[in-house]
Amino acid sequence: MTAMGKPEGAALLARASDGNFEEQAYLRANPDVAVAVRAGHCDSGRAHYDAFGRDEQRWLRLPVPTGWRREKLARLRLLMRPQAVLGQRQDCLDCLDDSLRTQFDLVATDNVSAHDYDERALALIAAYRDGLVLDCGAGLRNVYYRNVVNCEIVAYDSTDVLAAAERLPFVDGCFDAVLSLNVLEHVKDPFQAARELLRVLKPGGRLMCVAPFLQPLHGYPHHYYNMTRQGLENLFAALDERQVEIYGAMRPIWALQWFLSAYHAGLPEEQAARFAGMTVAELMAPPQSLQLDPIAATLDAAACTALASAHALFGRKPMT
Repeated sequence: MTAMGKPEGAALLARASDGNFEEQAYLRANPDVAVAVRAGHCDSGRAHYDAFGRDEQRWLRLPVPTGWRREKLARLRLLMRPQAVLGQRQDCLDCLDDSLRTQFDLVATDNVSAHDYDERALALIAAYRDGLVLDCGAGLRNVYYRNVVNCEIVAYDSTDVLAAAERLPFVDGCFDAVLSLNVLEHVKDPFQAARELLRVLKPGGRLMCVAPFLQPLHGYPHHYYNMTRQGLENLFAALDERQVEIYGAMRPIWALQWFLSAYHAGLPEEQAARFAGMTVAELMAPPQSLQLDPIAATLDAAACTALASAHALFGRKPMT
């Protein structure tokens, strides 16, 4: 590792004000306003800002510094496998073709995955401020770091490379560190993705992977697998000095709150009000005593799928 220092990053979000307002930056940051303007329900982003946005403290979405992007993409081209880059669009290297999209079920989506780095991820980025860190499945980033390669299947404005996690376009051993943060549950083949993350990591390089265990169904747009501690360790058994931790939003109380909130949202209004008034002791009653109760019987299909204790699959093998 290099000496610890603050990584060089550019904020891509700024609070809109009378002094810094810019029409396109406002529309990029506020897709609901952009939709209203396109539909003719609002004259412009500026009109919305004057009427509502100023009081609502809306944001501007700033562009990635042009020089930073150009410098990073030039550096990345030297690290690509032969014929991996199919083209360049929206200032990112496109390494996805139709065959890869079909093979790994990479479909177009309007969902936006955007989360800030936690302190542990920021420390890893800072430790390699003079190297390169791969963020595989980066989502939409609100800070653009010079030393972080944002790899995605969606061409967000912060995306540097479009690629499938199961078929990374980079040569072996080219990254000082790799981040995979709440991504592998959305990957069709997490075993292959894990092998790829290890392949592109330099000898002695560091990896940070966060994956859910008891989180309800959530998809961008797919959600295939959750992982136990043993399962996560097994994916990265080739690593030395493996250490699995639970901290911050990984603690069980977050899963419990998420589960209860999703259950409540899946009930009809009358039963939702009743559910909200139940005591913990009532909810801890043997499930056999509740399975015919409307609290269980009226849960909608989407919530039932998202929160199921288990799934049963039945099928028949083809004759040929």
